[in-house]
Amino acid sequence: MTDPGLPLLQLNLHSEHFDAIAGTPRTKWVEWRRICPYWTTRLVGRKYRAICFRNGYGKLVPEMLVEFKGVRRVPGKKLYAIRLGRVLLKRRWPRKS
Repeated sequence: MTDPGLPLLQLNLHSEHFDAIAGTPRTKWVEWRRICPYWTTRLVGRKYRAICFRNGYGKLVPEMLVEFKGVRRVPGKKLYAIRLGRVLLKRRWPRKS
């Protein structure tokens, strides 16, 4: 289990990426972020309890809690790869049409 004293990393996703992580079968196991000062400050040398992914900014948007497995820099590219573990919790997903 994860350390409850660690913070949550909060990230917003477009619905296609959110669905790829939350769906069955799951097709996305890595979230990518561009290397820049903002993401370097939030990711390098940090540990998180889990990642809270949200699909939007409202109060009642789909969200899920996903195990944080670490971050690595992608060789030869200006990208961070955030490794995702198992989905711990889903709320308000799938959306009702």
